[in-house]
Amino acid sequence: MDVSLQSNGADGRAGHPISVRRERHVRRFAERFLYMEEGAGVIIIDSEFRIVEMSEMVARLFGCRRSDWLNRPVEGWFGHLELDCPLFDRTLLEGCSFANRSFKWGRGEIAKSLMLDGDVLEPNGKGKGAYVLFRDASHLLVLEEQIRRSDRLKTIGQIAAGTAHEIRNPLTAIKGFMQLLQKSLTDKSMAKETEFIGIVMMELERVNDLVSEFLLLSKPKKVKLQSIRIGSIIQELLPMIRGEAMLHDVIVQYEEEESLPPIVVDKEQLKQVFLNLSKNAIEAMGNEGTLTIRERRRADRHGHIAVDIQDTGTGISPDMLERVFDPFFTTKPQGTGLGLSICQRIVHDMGGSIEAESEPSGTTFTVWLPFSHGSGGAVSRDDV
Repeated sequence: MDVSLQSNGADGRAGHPISVRRERHVRRFAERFLYMEEGAGVIIIDSEFRIVEMSEMVARLFGCRRSDWLNRPVEGWFGHLELDCPLFDRTLLEGCSFANRSFKWGRGEIAKSLMLDGDVLEPNGKGKGAYVLFRDASHLLVLEEQIRRSDRLKTIGQIAAGTAHEIRNPLTAIKGFMQLLQKSLTDKSMAKETEFIGIVMMELERVNDLVSEFLLLSKPKKVKLQSIRIGSIIQELLPMIRGEAMLHDVIVQYEEEESLPPIVVDKEQLKQVFLNLSKNAIEAMGNEGTLTIRERRRADRHGHIAVDIQDTGTGISPDMLERVFDPFFTTKPQGTGLGLSICQRIVHDMGGSIEAESEPSGTTFTVWLPFSHGSGGAVSRDDV
């Protein structure tokens, strides 16, 4: 890598080269970043605030050619990127360093969350050049968000563990006496009063379902792992999904990928995830629409398969889409807001993830699961 910093005069002509010692220092510094990991890069600027070196990672990230910007002003590069505000300014050359400055670049699937560090090239070397290190922190931010969600679920689980049984005890007594009262009213042919009791019983059942969902969050559940093909799980669920879809005049399309390798999962818990996501999609469409269940494989070194559950509803607004996995957040009048949180926890415990994308023409939930790298008998473990 040819890195030589020169100071230009006012007329733009090259002046005297910097000292051999400092040039050697800068050269070593720049060459170091040639061997950085893929998610990091650097630009080096001289005392005139011009770019004298740019890593290929930075060029790829911002969609520009490295050679086009060497020895050109940093402000011109910012203008080309059409940034709302500059990433840094000339005060960096005066020793105003910064660390972990956050910056988001791009939109949609290509959006990146970056962390920037900037400093002068030499200690006490004000005005003699500086560097800015770019780190792609997108993956770390996703992990941090998953941890935050898990912590919230854990807190809810702890609350549920202390209250669920206290709720169920009086609930059982109330339900028992309501059943006796319903029988007595039925024997006396009191139809209107019997109807009222039926409404009370339905509401009691809703409370009981809510307590059951609380217990799913709080109670460690025994997980039975086995190596299985994803298609066989979905095939078992299709009759139930199609039965639910018929009630809403929804068409179900299943796109199977027969070449997919097996996965190691808890079959029954994964069935709960797919059934929940499918029912949500059907309900989101109201009457009429198409539910598509699609299997596919992601071409990456980690080895993942995906199941897309796509509806043709009216979509979810961006602000709501960010919250769909939050406990107690729901758009349903009678929903508890725990279904998707539980689905997310189940998938995370199997080493996978759930993503949601939405447009005015519909919403897609994607479940990512890792391949099985070995043969597989069943394995039991206690989920923690």
